[in-house]
Amino acid sequence: MLQLLVGLAILVGLVGIVIPVLPGSILIGLAVLVWAVLTGTPAAWLVFAICAVLLASGAMVTWIITARHTRAAGVPQSSLAVAGLAGIVGFFVVPVIGLLLFFPAGLFLAEYLRQRDGALARHSAMVALKATGLGILSELGLALLASAVWLVAVLSGV
Repeated sequence: MLQLLVGLAILVGLVGIVIPVLPGSILIGLAVLVWAVLTGTPAAWLVFAICAVLLASGAMVTWIITARHTRAAGVPQSSLAVAGLAGIVGFFVVPVIGLLLFFPAGLFLAEYLRQRDGALARHSAMVALKATGLGILSELGLALLASAVWLVAVLSGV
């Protein structure tokens, strides 16, 4: 039963990475931590340590990739903050998909107000969106790897 609940929490965490409503990597890490605590074996703690390193690396890579690409395109943090706030508002205005609609709209609007040129605003918004997408894919890949490590451990009888 424990493995099933942890597996479900990991699945929800993976969805949380793709649709950034929940802190996916943190949820996965906490689920594996609970499993390690309740399992209590040295092997379970080793699995948790490996998963924690993979998940932390994924979160760090996401921030590095996003920051590097957006900085190179000249997109300021203020535009990303406006986009983030718009995404949060959108999540409540149009549940779940509002985040996906309002984040890019907020980013474009912030860039348009900053640059006063639709083509330039569209270009920098697209660069930032691509960087965000690449970061999400990187974090998802490492989270899937951490999930696989946990699954192999469970199937191996750890």
